[in-house]
Amino acid sequence: MASFGWKRRIGEKVSKATSQQFEAEAADDKDLGDDDDANWVHAAKRRKEILLEDCVRKSKELKDEGANLAENRRYREALVKWDEALQLTPEDATLYEMKSQVLMSLHEMFPAVHAAEMAVQRNPRSWDAWQTLGRAQLGLGEIALAIRSFQVSLHIFPMNPEVWKEDLSWARKLQEQQKATKTESVQALAKGEELAQESIPDYDFESDEIVAVCAAIAEKEKALSAAKTMVIVSASGTVETVTEQDNCPATPDETLYIRAR
Repeated sequence: MASFGWKRRIGEKVSKATSQQFEAEAADDKDLGDDDDANWVHAAKRRKEILLEDCVRKSKELKDEGANLAENRRYREALVKWDEALQLTPEDATLYEMKSQVLMSLHEMFPAVHAAEMAVQRNPRSWDAWQTLGRAQLGLGEIALAIRSFQVSLHIFPMNPEVWKEDLSWARKLQEQQKATKTESVQALAKGEELAQESIPDYDFESDEIVAVCAAIAEKEKALSAAKTMVIVSASGTVETVTEQDNCPATPDETLYIRAR
């Protein structure tokens, strides 16, 4: 009920007792209205709290169901349960971290990295989330990023032997192998470029040895051109080898001989 203040009209005489009674009734109505407003706000808050409690309870049930499915290697069904739980509690970092683990088991590395990043964003103090993120990044071949994630996980929980002895040591070993492979590739490439850039040897074509070889070849060609041989088969079947000289006056009679070569 709306309350209002008493205003005395000009020229109107109102007794003091009447005025005080009216103002007291107005104050009672105001207090009653304030109590109604307070009760409504309290009821709304309570309903909201009950709704949140129901969401958290239902989300936990779905999370547990998904965990049981994941333990039985029913990964796809587990993901469905956890997605339903995230609809109820979207800020639950544990759900994202569990999703990332299952996605890695399914060899879906890009979604696994994304889910782990969501977990880290929602709970930067979770060493589990950083460890899972590092493993997902390692699956993508992002060794440097994985090492950083493992280091953050150890900074949060320095006494974790699993991250120290397994994850981080393995990532550093892979990094060393990667550096060695890159070094070998660079050296091989440089060697290939050096071989490609080597100039052709500068032979001395006017040396005595080259001149002597050329002269010998010329003499041999001259001798072969000066004396030519042919095989002559006579009509009677006699085979005869004849040497043609440049100054030979005539060749055998073609009516009597058949030139075979």
